[in-house]
Amino acid sequence: MKVVIVCASVSHGNTKRIADVMGQVLSAPVVEPEQVDLAELATYDLVGFGSGIFSGKFHPRLRHFVRSVPEGERRRAFVFATSGLPEPRFRPFTRPLARLLEQKGFEVVDAFSCRGFDTWLPFRLVGGINKARPDAGDLAAARAFAEGLRARAGAVS
Repeated sequence: MKVVIVCASVSHGNTKRIADVMGQVLSAPVVEPEQVDLAELATYDLVGFGSGIFSGKFHPRLRHFVRSVPEGERRRAFVFATSGLPEPRFRPFTRPLARLLEQKGFEVVDAFSCRGFDTWLPFRLVGGINKARPDAGDLAAARAFAEGLRARAGAVS
C-alpha cells in the first residue's frame, strides 16, 4: 500500500508529531502541502491530510491545497488534527475537510484528532493551554489509529 501524509504544522509542531507517528506505522513520508506534486498524488492508495485547528478550521494552506487537487477517480483518504480545544460533537471540525475531499473524489475512511499545545489568543495571556500535549497517550492513540488504517487496507487489498 502506497501512502503519503500531507501535513501543515505551523505553531508548535503538534500536528507534525502526530503525523510522524502515523507515518512510521504506515511507512509513509510526511510532506508539506507545497511539496506535493498533484499529478503524483493520484498514484497513492491512501492519503492523509492534517493540520492544527485555527478558529475551528484546518490551516488555510491545507484547505487551499485540497481545493487545488483535481477531481479524480475514487481514492482513499483520512484526516487528522490537533487542537487546543476538544472537537465538538455537534460540529466536528474534521467534517468540512472530509466533505471537500469527498467532492474531489476521495473516500474518507476515518478521522483522528487530539489535543495540542495552544497559544492562540486568548490562551496566550495565560501561557497557553495543553502545554504537555500531544503526550504519550496521544501519540499511542495516533499509532493505534494508523495501525487500524493499515489493518483495514490489508483487508481491502
